[in-house]
Amino acid sequence: MCEITGAGPPINARVQTTPESRDADGRAAVSEIAARIHPGGDFIELQGFSPAYPNPPYLMRRPLHMAKTFIGAVRKHMVTKQFIAIIFGEMLGTFILVFFGTAMVAIAVLFQAASGLVQVALVWGIGVTLAIYATRHLSCAHLNPAVSLGMVLAGRMRPRLLIPYWIAQLAGAVLAGALVLLIFGSSITSYEAAHGIARGSAASVKTAMMFGEYFPNPGFSHPWFDVSIGLAMTVEAVATFLLVTMIFLLTEGCNVGRPSDMLAPVFIGAAVMALIAVTAPFTQTGLNPARDFGPRLIAWAAGWGQAAIPGPKGGFFAVYMASPMAGAVAAAAVFRWVITPLMTAKLTVMPTCGCDKDQSQSFRDNPARAGSRRRRPTHANND
Repeated sequence: MCEITGAGPPINARVQTTPESRDADGRAAVSEIAARIHPGGDFIELQGFSPAYPNPPYLMRRPLHMAKTFIGAVRKHMVTKQFIAIIFGEMLGTFILVFFGTAMVAIAVLFQAASGLVQVALVWGIGVTLAIYATRHLSCAHLNPAVSLGMVLAGRMRPRLLIPYWIAQLAGAVLAGALVLLIFGSSITSYEAAHGIARGSAASVKTAMMFGEYFPNPGFSHPWFDVSIGLAMTVEAVATFLLVTMIFLLTEGCNVGRPSDMLAPVFIGAAVMALIAVTAPFTQTGLNPARDFGPRLIAWAAGWGQAAIPGPKGGFFAVYMASPMAGAVAAAAVFRWVITPLMTAKLTVMPTCGCDKDQSQSFRDNPARAGSRRRRPTHANND
């Protein structure tokens, strides 16, 4: 008998077999399956055995195949619910993050409500922190295609989840951009009329910057200040490299200086705030391809046209899409092949330094750990 066990209300199914069915060795296969499907669960435990031959009372042709098919259907049911949680979590978290940030930019441009760049950066950082707290129980709260790519390359997330994460993140950013347009649309129109700005012209980047990003920042319009596409790409790549590296370090169990899990989102939000304060005059600080491209699509559809895509100077794809991805790739490579080996090497010399083995990806992946064998990294939090 095979049984799938867990918590929740059972749904029982019974499969009977016929005397004609045996496997190649003459041993009888499964005689009965009692299955319980648990809609609210997140695990499946399988226990079972094959009855002894020669002839259990009821046998059916190819019972092992039927058992595997049935178990596969149960697992597919469970994975589907987890998949929905992942999609919803990433979409909701990215929506929260992008809405708070872009709405603050709109308020700063339209009403001059912010007295300086730091206030805008602070709201972005708070938005990141709130979004992570709100959704990390659903999807691990990457909320950024570059972060998701870095997690895959660092071995912290299964590659099959990458595309669903990206799609959900972009959808959340598009929804946030649409809501910003809905709320501030009439104010933007009045602002453009008052300042003689023709929407879609090169000058309309002054209002399009509420959605997408531009280099240099249109809010810093000094005649001597210019940013080439090469410099903009470098700024975005380096800033994203620093962000993703900080995320790795702030969540790494073998980093004894890391904050508790409850406080990690606050420090990640602080890292975003600091990066915006330093790099926003150059590129408005993208760091996140979904954050840029989602609202930019809304601006393009709302009449900004070529001022939104590709922008007056072009290069939005290279600067705000490719460069953050390149920074994340570099961060994953440095963390996996430089920082991790150094941390695990330190463990052999200073084993009592406080490494949290249960939460450390580095510790699990360390083949040189005394008395241990190399194991595949676990992905329980990234499925």
